Amino acid sequence: MEGPGDRAYKLLNEYSHGFMVSQVLFAACDLGVFDLLAEVPEPLDATEVAVRLGTSPHGTELLLDACTSLELLSVEARGQRAAYRNSELSRTFLVRASPTSQHNMLLYLSRTTYLCWSHLAAAVREGKNQYRRAFGIPSEKLFTAIYRSEAEQLQFMRGLAEIWSVHGTGVMTTFDLSPFRLICDLGGDFFKDRLPEADLYILARVLHDWTDEKCSQLLARIYQSCKPGGGILVVESLLEEDRRGPLTTQLYSLNMLVQTEGRERTPSAYRHLVCTAGFQDFQLKKTGKIYDVILARK
Repeated sequence: MEGPGDRAYKLLNEYSHGFMVSQVLFAACDLGVFDLLAEVPEPLDATEVAVRLGTSPHGTELLLDACTSLELLSVEARGQRAAYRNSELSRTFLVRASPTSQHNMLLYLSRTTYLCWSHLAAAVREGKNQYRRAFGIPSEKLFTAIYRSEAEQLQFMRGLAEIWSVHGTGVMTTFDLSPFRLICDLGGDFFKDRLPEADLYILARVLHDWTDEKCSQLLARIYQSCKPGGGILVVESLLEEDRRGPLTTQLYSLNMLVQTEGRERTPSAYRHLVCTAGFQDFQLKKTGKIYDVILARK
C-alpha cells in the first residue's frame, strides 16, 4: 500500500531520470536499431543485433531491453533467448523508410537541442540562448549552430519536413485556403530579403523564434507586400491564456529560451502582434493537437 509520500517520490524519480529515456531513444536511432529490425524478415536477438551494428553484446542487450519497456520494441521468446522486433510506434515514426519518420528530427534534438538544454539554468539566469556555451557560437547568431555544417543544415531541414509529414495535412486543412491563389511559405532571411508579393503568407513555427519587436517588424513587412484581401496563416503551439499549459507548449517555450530569442505565446499575444501590424479578421482554430492555426486578412 502506498504511503502519502510514495506518489510524490515516484513523480520525482520519473522527472529526474527523464533525460535517460531521451538518451535511450536517441542512441537507438543513432545506432540504427530500428532501421536494422525493419530490414530483416524475423526478430533478432541481442547478439545478432550487436554483430550487425558492430556494438557490444552487453550494451546492446541493455539498450534493447530498455527500448522494450518504453514500447519502442516488442520481444518474443526464442528458446532461452529474447528476440526483438519494432513496435508499431517505431515502425511508424522511427524507421527512416516510413513516410512519417521522425528520425532526422530526433538526431537534431540529440546533437543540438539536448546540448543547449544542459545549460538551462544559465539560460534562465541570463535570459538568452546558450549557443555560446554549447557550441562556442555568439548567442545572436541563432541559426549558425543549426547550420554549422552542410550535413547539420540538411538534417535540420529534413527534420522540419518530418514534422509536417505528421501535422501538415491537419494544419493546412483547418481553414479553406482556396480563395488564396498565390501562397508563399515564408523562409530565408525575411528581415532583409525582398518579400515576394502573394495572396497568403504561411508562417509555420517562425514567430516563436523571435522577440515581439522582431515579430512586429516581420509582420509589418509582410503586410506591405501582401495583396489587398490577402492574409497570413500562422501555425504555432499555443499556450492557454493563463499560461498554465499545455505542458508540451511550456517546454517548447523553454526550448525557445535556450535556442532562440523568442517564446511560445497565448492567442491574445498573437492577436496583438498580428492586428497591430494591420491585419484584421483574426481567426483562431484549435486542432486538438500540438499546433494550432491562425488566419488573419489584410
